Amino acid sequence: MSFIFILISGIFVNNFVLSRFLGICPFLGVSKKVETALGMGGAVTFVMALASAITYVVQYAILEPLNLEYLQTIAFILVIASLVQFVEMILKKMVPSLYQALGVYLPLITTNCAVLGVALLNIQYEYNFIETFVNSIGAAMGFTLAIVLFAGIRERLDNAVIPSALEGFPIALLSAGLMAIAFLGFSGMKLG
Repeated sequence: MSFIFILISGIFVNNFVLSRFLGICPFLGVSKKVETALGMGGAVTFVMALASAITYVVQYAILEPLNLEYLQTIAFILVIASLVQFVEMILKKMVPSLYQALGVYLPLITTNCAVLGVALLNIQYEYNFIETFVNSIGAAMGFTLAIVLFAGIRERLDNAVIPSALEGFPIALLSAGLMAIAFLGFSGMKLG
């Protein structure tokens, strides 16, 4: 399978936020400012790429040879949690303003179902190591694209006249739904 096809598919066609509805918590919670959304996208990209690579090795070097496939979810969550702790320590030390801006949503990457979903789907699709890494980068880029676009929309909505019944979270949910419908247009995309 073409690496470009896997990458484009992860970004647009199978966008984890807008077509699979995974990772909605940080998508809605950290998307009020573009800068914060970019920071969250970067953190998720780092965790998703490394988690997918490590979970691939855990699956095929440890779990399958020892017939422990039933421990897959627990093992993958431990890998993801460890990586999130690593990212949290780095951001706290190197970029304290981003660490403060992300707040509670940074540790929630541990339970971000998009990260776990990518790791599990890579195994389910029987991707090799390179395909696993490319798919995780595509999924992370898709997550980042979705959250940054949504943050841009929310920043514009702050200056718009909105009926009082729709102010705040209701208009955010409507905007997210319209974005999901727009990304649905990519579902019939053929490459090659």
